[in-house]
Amino acid sequence: MESMEIAGRLQAQFPDQVLDICSFHGQVGVLIQRQQVVDMLRWLRDTPGMQMNHLMDLCGVDNAKKDEPTLQRFEVVYNLYSVPERHSLRIRAQIPEEDPCIDSISSLWAGADWHERECFDLMGISFNGHENMKRILLPEDWQGHPLRKEYPLKGREEWSGMEELLHKVETLQQFGFNDAQNQDNEKT
Repeated sequence: MESMEIAGRLQAQFPDQVLDICSFHGQVGVLIQRQQVVDMLRWLRDTPGMQMNHLMDLCGVDNAKKDEPTLQRFEVVYNLYSVPERHSLRIRAQIPEEDPCIDSISSLWAGADWHERECFDLMGISFNGHENMKRILLPEDWQGHPLRKEYPLKGREEWSGMEELLHKVETLQQFGFNDAQNQDNEKT
């Protein structure tokens, strides 16, 4: 089944949730509302002939600088693939700035756990029902979300834990953990 046909069937199944279907360079994307994302993705995964059984990726997008009035401030993008059927589809769930959250899909794909945490950490989009919604890449006391458009390129200020981290690095250097030449010498 072709991706455009799958998108059409998704729209027929969830007519009030699909906002737009587009194709760009051979990739089909479906713009959706966030309210039934779990049901929609479960339907795509479990329906015979579609079997979108592999979540290739999940990421957040900040649309702040785009001049498209139909888009919300944020999106969560789900890239799905069917291993047995060998077709793919991109789902783009719209997330408003005033309520940056969406239901978790970690019950559908266990691998979504870390992707959702990364999206929360870097974009500030939270996932309802996620059992461990906390930062995964940045320290717990980090302020802000670095992939948002308003976040300064050089950060706001020096991270409060930087001095402690540098002290730990100095302490560990006495054991040769950061000395590449010592590691090369040990190999020969």
